[in-house]
Amino acid sequence: MKIIKGIKIGGLQQKIFNLMLFFILALIGVYSVVSIYQRNNLTQVVQEANDRQQMSITEVSEETMLSVLESSMARTTALQAYIANDLFSDVRTDVKTLQALATELFAHAERFDPYPYAAPDPSKAGTATVQMQHEEGVDPASSRDLGLVANMSEIMLAMYEQSDKLSSCFVGTTDGCILFVDDRSDVYILEDGSVAYAPTVHERPWYRQAVEAGDLIFTGVEEDSFSGILGLVCAAPVYRDGQLVAVVGADVFLTSIDEYVQSRSSQNGYLCLINDEGEVLFSPRESGVFKPRLSDRSADLRESENTELANFVKLALREKTPLSLIEIDGKSCYLTGAPLDALGWTLLSVVEKEVTDQPTTALLTSYADINKGAMTLYQNGARNSQITVLILTAVVVLLAIIAALAQARKVVRPIEHMTRRINALSGSDQAFEMEPIYRTDDEIEILAESFASLSKKTRDYISQITRITAEKERIGTELALATRIQADMLPGIFPAFPDRKEFDIYASMDPAKEVGGDFYDFFLVDQDHLCMVIADVSGKGIPAALFMMASKIILANNAMLGKSPARILSDTNAAICSNNREEMFVTAWLGILEISTGKLTAANAGHEYPAIQRPDGSFELFRDKHGLVIGAFDGVRYKEYEMQLQPGSRLFLYTDGVTEAMDTQGNLFGTERMLDALNRQGRAHPEQILSQVTEEINSYIGGAEQFDDLTMLCLEYKGKGGNEHDD
Repeated sequence: MKIIKGIKIGGLQQKIFNLMLFFILALIGVYSVVSIYQRNNLTQVVQEANDRQQMSITEVSEETMLSVLESSMARTTALQAYIANDLFSDVRTDVKTLQALATELFAHAERFDPYPYAAPDPSKAGTATVQMQHEEGVDPASSRDLGLVANMSEIMLAMYEQSDKLSSCFVGTTDGCILFVDDRSDVYILEDGSVAYAPTVHERPWYRQAVEAGDLIFTGVEEDSFSGILGLVCAAPVYRDGQLVAVVGADVFLTSIDEYVQSRSSQNGYLCLINDEGEVLFSPRESGVFKPRLSDRSADLRESENTELANFVKLALREKTPLSLIEIDGKSCYLTGAPLDALGWTLLSVVEKEVTDQPTTALLTSYADINKGAMTLYQNGARNSQITVLILTAVVVLLAIIAALAQARKVVRPIEHMTRRINALSGSDQAFEMEPIYRTDDEIEILAESFASLSKKTRDYISQITRITAEKERIGTELALATRIQADMLPGIFPAFPDRKEFDIYASMDPAKEVGGDFYDFFLVDQDHLCMVIADVSGKGIPAALFMMASKIILANNAMLGKSPARILSDTNAAICSNNREEMFVTAWLGILEISTGKLTAANAGHEYPAIQRPDGSFELFRDKHGLVIGAFDGVRYKEYEMQLQPGSRLFLYTDGVTEAMDTQGNLFGTERMLDALNRQGRAHPEQILSQVTEEINSYIGGAEQFDDLTMLCLEYKGKGGNEHDD
């Protein structure tokens, strides 16, 4: 690196200047090449862009129209289907009401007198009237039920007058009479002035279909026998003691629906009503597949040769359909459908695709005109801009050289100063400190702050390392001492009672941490009573160990006073609850063995079930009654129980660390594996039993970390002789 007249040649300043200058020249060169290329290929590029834009406009427009159409048609179809469905739901409710009324009337026929009725009177045409017709050859005066059902006259009349949907409501009896309400009395009068006979009642579609179904039904669309108006009937059978006595129903003329469908027809689309047989009931179309025809001449669209239409109609009869594009009568049409749940029909909404394509066509035409004008303006502007660019390029290069020199100097100055300051600190204990020259609001300032922070941290590090090392040594020493103290608190010399031949006992504890919260204890209360305790304190580590030591001492002191197991646990709970600010608790099992008889009296404070080995050699859980854990609530009373140990019996006690030991996949060792491990020991001594269980747990968990303390105690009761089962 050389310095010539204050300018460093080959240094960082020159490298920054060269980099900036190279970048500017490269940018200008690239711009020039791109400009020439664009000018030579402008026509081709514009044409390709125009084609892509037209395609994009077409796709976006069609997608937008399709989205709007799908949303609009789906809402409209569903709304109209809901309106039609609501109409038929009201009719269903009215017929259900008539059915319930007639059923009650026939069930208590003896309470009602015959009610008067009359034949159709042409003078009452236009007025809602209760009327009666009968089949040819039937004498209404001899009808068993006509006078009875006439008691429904006022209710039927009120139902008809209050509904704007019913064309009539009626009751047909099994003996050929029909009582009905409508306002068309004149249509039932013949030219000679006599009343027309009713068509055979039991052959009417509504009567036959209701009886066959045994429930409420809607008939297909048919012409009314007297008025010739298209309609359908909702009917339901009436039974007394399981026997058919009548059929009630209501007529609904479909004139209003037909008018509604016709009114919604336009150049943009139309509605079409399809029944449950796939037949077109109502549509404004005068030709094609959607032309409406009477049921005896109507085709089933579900069987149409147009499989897309057939599948669509099948789906629309079951559920609301998404927007579908289907070829109908040689034209592509968008269809949606919504079912009428009350009838099993569906309402279709149809829009021809060429209608939806019109906005796209108009948009493309307008775009082409705009694009042509824009191209002319662009070509004129491009020629003018080339001259301007050449002049600006020369000015930019000159300004860039000046700016590059100034910027390079600005970047290098604080770095040079920082280098001198760091070199001056070498070998001293002074710290690198921030100076105004480093306040550049960029990476240089961050670098200087890092040097300052590192310098301070380095000086502090040595003293901190010294303190931390001393602290770790102190904590390690205290933990080792705590481990020894805890181990010394538990009986650890075995055999524990070498002069007692009536029993043998062994226990072990493997803490999950340096110190644990589990503990066991056993001691002679007197020469004939052995007290055994196993417990598990909530929590881990030193707090649990301290709570464990206090709990162990309190339990032992209460036991040495000769109290019963239940009393020992109750008094221990009271002592711990009196000053338990940390709200810790301990589960415990405590038993007192009467050595001379083998009688074991025990109490359980929320601890694991003990395992008993019977004289036949098999271990099993003794499911004793659990009390509340010690330390939870003051005033708890515990229940104790007794069990008889026979010579050769073994008692195995443990904490939940045994059954809840987990392998690397999180699977528990469990009670069953524990019992299997115990049963494989046969007549082994307690020490061998605990050793084998520990080995099986370690083998099961593999490389998994020990989660909880492993604490176990095993008692072998040999009996008064003291020699049984000795090796």
